[in-house]
Amino acid sequence: MEYARRRVDCPEHGRVVEWVPWAVGKHRLTRTYMWFLAKWAKRLSIEEVGEVFRMGWKRVFEAVEWAVEWGLEHREVEGVEAIGIDELQFGKGQDYLTLVYQIEEACRRLLWVGKDRTKECLRSFFKEFGPEWTAGLKFICSDMWGNYLDIIAEKAKTALNVLDRYHLAAKMSKAIDEVRAKEAKKLEEEGKEPVLKRKRWILLKRPENLTEDQEVKLRDLLRYNLKTVRSYLLKEEFDHFWDYVSPYWAGEFLEKWCKKVMRSRIEPMKEIARSLREHRPLILNWFKARQAGVSLGAVEGFNNKAGVIKRRAYGFRTYRVFEVMLYHGLGELPEPEVQHHFCC
Repeated sequence: MEYARRRVDCPEHGRVVEWVPWAVGKHRLTRTYMWFLAKWAKRLSIEEVGEVFRMGWKRVFEAVEWAVEWGLEHREVEGVEAIGIDELQFGKGQDYLTLVYQIEEACRRLLWVGKDRTKECLRSFFKEFGPEWTAGLKFICSDMWGNYLDIIAEKAKTALNVLDRYHLAAKMSKAIDEVRAKEAKKLEEEGKEPVLKRKRWILLKRPENLTEDQEVKLRDLLRYNLKTVRSYLLKEEFDHFWDYVSPYWAGEFLEKWCKKVMRSRIEPMKEIARSLREHRPLILNWFKARQAGVSLGAVEGFNNKAGVIKRRAYGFRTYRVFEVMLYHGLGELPEPEVQHHFCC
């Protein structure tokens, strides 16, 4: 469709261009068609949408960007009570994004994206979110990153800071892998049987996810009196911590477990125990948040989805493109009522 809009020279307002309901500014696509492309961009990559509908990827991205800007302008953030804060590696090297999610059972969505994981970056979120809505926050889930903990304590003093269970599990798995690598090297140097060779994923996977062959290999490995085996057993014992209902009894279990680890003479595991003791109150807040119905596993689920979006954005790795695609895929942004819907 081609249409020449009327233009007039107004003495009061200068040159004025006729408003038409199907167009937006200088965009060459209609409103409805831009929403149509934006919906397809949730299913396919920007490049694939462009190939299917015979247009350049820039036109598709402009449609998605406009849809995201409209959605951010019209979304409601009133009444947010629980948020999750996490980082996501972006590009190569040490480039990270800070992502803030709403993690209530009734609503789970991406609220904010920041280009870094510094104190100033997270402070920018609370500034944009506003003191009124910040005061309404009841739970904030995060990892042990010091910059996050400091700003949460500074800006959201009334909220209950909860340490994410999945980050604790990741730190423990990393410690076990460190013990395994050192011990495997030592066995090789001493000319002993390489029982730890190719056993990494058997030790890191959850028992219920092991194949039958891996279960057999794990049972054989557990017969050996190795630091790696003892570390694995300590990790499996700690998993019972999350089965408690009462924060008090969970704290009693945590202290007994930490004492046992400190006597184990396994330094990576002792480091984990020291960290757990240091952050004990924040860890026990996990049980209070669970009783309140906060979706504590939502942050990890969002990060998995963000990884999919990151792969779909392959080739278009600028920060702006990735930011728009994250909001588009995870933001649950509102859409306007339109007179006509294209068939998808």
